Amino acid sequence: MSQRQAALKFTHPLPYGAIIHSGGVQFAVFSRSATAMRVLLYDSVDDPEPMDIIEFDPDLNRWGHIWSVFVPGTAAGQLYHFQADGPHEPQRGYRFDPQARLIDPYCKALAGDFLPAEGGILRPPKCVVTSDEFDWQGDRHLRRNLSETIIYETHVRGFTQSPCSKVENPGTYKGIIEKIPYLKSLGITAIELMPVHEFPILDCFGNRPPRPNYWGYDPLCFFAPHRGYTVSKEPGAQVREFKEMVRALHAAGIEVILDVVFNHTAEGNECGPTLSLKGLENRVYYMLENGGQHYRNYTGCGNTLNGNHPIVREMIFDCLRHWVHNYHIDGFRFDLASILSRDRDGNLVPNPPVVETISEDPQLADTKIIAEAWDAAGAYQVGTFGSLRWAEWNGRYRDDVRRFWRGDPHMIGPMATRLAGSSDLYQANGRRPYHSINFITSHDGFPLNDLVSYNWKHNETNGEGNRDGDNNNYGYNYGQEGLTTRRAIETLRIRQIKNMMATNLLSQGVPMILFGDECRRTQQGNNNAYCQDNAISWFDWRLVQRNDMLIRFVQALIAFRRREPTTRRTDFLTGQPAQPGGLPDVSWYNPSGGVVDWSHGGNSLICVLGAVPRRELKELPNHHLLIMLHSGGVQQKFVFPKVVRSYNWWQFINTGAPSPKDIYPDLDGPAPAVDWTMELESRSLVCYISLDEQ
Repeated sequence: MSQRQAALKFTHPLPYGAIIHSGGVQFAVFSRSATAMRVLLYDSVDDPEPMDIIEFDPDLNRWGHIWSVFVPGTAAGQLYHFQADGPHEPQRGYRFDPQARLIDPYCKALAGDFLPAEGGILRPPKCVVTSDEFDWQGDRHLRRNLSETIIYETHVRGFTQSPCSKVENPGTYKGIIEKIPYLKSLGITAIELMPVHEFPILDCFGNRPPRPNYWGYDPLCFFAPHRGYTVSKEPGAQVREFKEMVRALHAAGIEVILDVVFNHTAEGNECGPTLSLKGLENRVYYMLENGGQHYRNYTGCGNTLNGNHPIVREMIFDCLRHWVHNYHIDGFRFDLASILSRDRDGNLVPNPPVVETISEDPQLADTKIIAEAWDAAGAYQVGTFGSLRWAEWNGRYRDDVRRFWRGDPHMIGPMATRLAGSSDLYQANGRRPYHSINFITSHDGFPLNDLVSYNWKHNETNGEGNRDGDNNNYGYNYGQEGLTTRRAIETLRIRQIKNMMATNLLSQGVPMILFGDECRRTQQGNNNAYCQDNAISWFDWRLVQRNDMLIRFVQALIAFRRREPTTRRTDFLTGQPAQPGGLPDVSWYNPSGGVVDWSHGGNSLICVLGAVPRRELKELPNHHLLIMLHSGGVQQKFVFPKVVRSYNWWQFINTGAPSPKDIYPDLDGPAPAVDWTMELESRSLVCYISLDEQ
């Protein structure tokens, strides 16, 4: 027996993946149906064939359904694949291929890309053995309360890839670092990154596809940062550069939330390639039907991860812990999270195990957990997803606010409910306003500029005949589709952008802003820019200077929200005075200052928010707010309710006024007219503040 063969005997079954030990690396992978397992070792990224093949001894290197082998002489930087023999019976769900090179489901980095396939053998990116060592310089999670969070959703590449970004490292994690001063100037508290888990750059044949996977919702490996966003081409460099980005963002007081896709993979359906999970244990990792021959497709992407199988649940659980512990990630947004509520047959079930496991894990206790509480097969769980640990993207908020400001009839009731924290969705089951992630735009759909510039989607460049993307955008162009030189239309569009920004940042709940909305980033009417790795999707940094007054408006709103507890209560509003003789925590009035007729199809409303009592605060000052909302197409006279006239009020926002009189960052705007009336421009929002002096 050789020295290497003798060394291969001594191993342990866990943990999974490639684990560095003294003198070598332990490779461990799950497969209950494999009849043989190999690890293929490579010298360089471009090697088409392995330089060594290590066979797992089924007697010595198999522990139950775990194959584990220690390979001496290997270290960090080693490149590898797995390869498994087993039954190939697609009609029963077994898809083993003894020639397939398989990505380790637990690998922590990938290197290179798909090499050209020869002899029918696919050559996916290679796995990299990596070390978790990194000098965090004392960095820890920021642990900001969710109620005090302001989220900025962005794309790592798209944020700085444009030549006008003027960064040294465009389209990379380092590029994000270079733009931290801009993020700080906005005042946001958390950046939510679109998928950074590994996803394909080239197709399985080593070619660049005509419609590239720009968004990244097509994961290859859940434990590895995307290699395409690094500066260094050294295998595994993405691990270091990603950590450097998180460390720098934390030093600036900005948390990092990841958009994670635990609902499908890049392997597609029965016609797709075998790259990883299919070739290791297809029947476990995916939801199958027709005896195992076909894949259930609740994602619209060809396959559905079997999230409530114990093995898959463990993988998801290990992955989240990995990102929290090794990368100091502060939170996760779960794409198509309703998939996680489905059992192995696709049925929605109460208290699904994987959702409960995430909720109860002690290592995730300080982590923000956010669900996109729907899927592509019709499940819609907004307001009912998971336990009190789960916040949700509030799709109802998005739609109701869009419809109100578009001027749709009978929207004052829904608008009031959303402004007050969506108690209709969250109060009955014991949740709080901060369980609602309030957004008006996101990566999926129009950016805010396009929402007020287009009546219809314009996705022709996607190559799908404009059939892709949502047809229900609730957008309006105000007289001309797309770009215009007509001053009146432009003025109204800017006003509507301000209206929706102000609504979001004054609402109870947690606001989320799409990157570039603060300076009118456009996608030229494309509402499904998943494949547009070009100027359609990239942040045009010239807009920052062109729309500096709009950015000033957003900065002032964010600063006000961060210091104003009345806008971010942790309990639902009751309509009762917070203290004897004071204003109710919320009250509603019609534009004449009288009682609201909620059944009326009007488009004007007054909201008065009483200040949070000082005895409940550590911070001062705090204010009463009076918000006038008018989505009608003509001017409207508003009358201050009699109950507020004994207070001293100053104007904070007037979206109908030209800059800089649209907002007063120092809270020193004009007082109300002596007759307590206010003429609001068409489609405008006015907010007054009064210092709570009790």
